[in-house]
Amino acid sequence: METYVLAGGCFWCLDAVYRSLEGVSDVVSGYTGGSFKNPSYEAVCTGMTGHAEAVAVTFDPDVIPRDVILDVFFTLHDPRQLNRQGNDVGTQYRSAMFYTDDEQKQRFETAIERAGDIWDGRIVTQLAPLGTWYEAEDYHQDFFAKNPNQGYCLAVALPKVNKVRRSYAQYVKAA
Repeated sequence: METYVLAGGCFWCLDAVYRSLEGVSDVVSGYTGGSFKNPSYEAVCTGMTGHAEAVAVTFDPDVIPRDVILDVFFTLHDPRQLNRQGNDVGTQYRSAMFYTDDEQKQRFETAIERAGDIWDGRIVTQLAPLGTWYEAEDYHQDFFAKNPNQGYCLAVALPKVNKVRRSYAQYVKAA
């Protein structure tokens, strides 16, 4: 099993998408990349802690290839938007990949290069070593599944889930 820590806007969207994929055993929403100790969601939302909303995706590379995990990341958010995703604005919504070792760093760099071939424009995804990881509050974990009729889930998360389901159908868990 391997774990990638990725940030691409609101963590509810990333969480919902990755939970739908075969080979993904766990997705944990949390905060990283900042300097404030023990940040809360409310503090991170101010944009003053330096943290990004992120997910730690644990997966089996024998079931779902590493490149698919990373390509899904670049499918479900726009890596050209600096410190935002759509109407979610602030450094907490930045596009970022947090590596734990040189091998992950190289994989992430290669994925950014692949994304640059697909997206029309400059990729602004931050590549940084993983610092302290803080797990988000319980109510953020698996938020989409627990709140499928919530406005943000319907308007923002669901279209991203459906896009990935279409593009990576062979990796989507059976219902």
